[in-house]
Amino acid sequence: MRLTHAAAIVVLLSGTLAARQAGNDTSDAHVALARTAAGDQYQNLFNFLCAVPAARSGAPAGARAGTPAGGGRGPAAPDRSTWHAEPVKVFDNLYFVGQSEYSAWALTTSDGIILLDTLFDYSVEDEVAGGLQKLGLDPSTIRYAVVTHPHPDHHGGARFLQERYRTRVLMSAPDWNVIDRLTGTKPARDLVATDGQKLTLGDTSITLYVTPGHTPGTLSLVFPVRDNGTTHTVAYWGGNGLNADRESLQQYIESARRFSDIARQAGADVMMSNHTDWDGSKSYLPRLASRTSERANPYVVGAEGIARYLDVARECATARLLRLN
Repeated sequence: MRLTHAAAIVVLLSGTLAARQAGNDTSDAHVALARTAAGDQYQNLFNFLCAVPAARSGAPAGARAGTPAGGGRGPAAPDRSTWHAEPVKVFDNLYFVGQSEYSAWALTTSDGIILLDTLFDYSVEDEVAGGLQKLGLDPSTIRYAVVTHPHPDHHGGARFLQERYRTRVLMSAPDWNVIDRLTGTKPARDLVATDGQKLTLGDTSITLYVTPGHTPGTLSLVFPVRDNGTTHTVAYWGGNGLNADRESLQQYIESARRFSDIARQAGADVMMSNHTDWDGSKSYLPRLASRTSERANPYVVGAEGIARYLDVARECATARLLRLN
């Protein structure tokens, strides 16, 4: 089911109001609102956030990377056949260089590359360095790596980039503090990202927002891309998984609400994250690999698609918070 932006907002707000008026502001009511927002497009996100997900391939058995259990030492390298993915050109200036389950994105500028998330330590050389070379791009021009949060599926490859290419690594101050407490492969403390900061390289600027909840200082991003010369704006949600404590869930709910407003005010029309299941990448990337110029880019979901994605996140988090009562 695909709803217009206005219809989705009316359904969600009226459902929440009706539940409160009836004294029935329950976890089940918010799960129902999340299901409505998800429609067909974000079913994987809904299933992950509103239900208990299974272990994901490319992560150690019994752990779910991208959740709090993903912190600390990264896993021993699984067989390459279980995680390798080929790179894909997604926009004129944005390339997927991730794994089958975990995303890394190379944003090209007039003065080098900004990498968004860095994968595991075992996969970064193959997927990021090797992927860029396959695309005809030079990995030695990765000037910055923005790490959205300190879990090894996102920060594990950062040290390799620092040591091989002298890449500058950005994280928020709270998440650098988390990194300091971790063992295993991790980047050396480097640049501190602040809320609302603009990271500019050449002709391109990314705006960084601190959106705590998944981790104490998760970063979410807004930045421009081009598709056959037409400019679009990406809203990049940096941390999807929910924690089990009241404080982080309350932070997550507020961050999702705030970032939805930020994306709307920025005129964003592209929704992306760092896991291939949840932003549609698993289905979009194969389509883009064989795309002709006249076909629409599936990542361009409009303001309505972005609002619904973040509604799913917020409503599932609210449902979990209510279960703590």
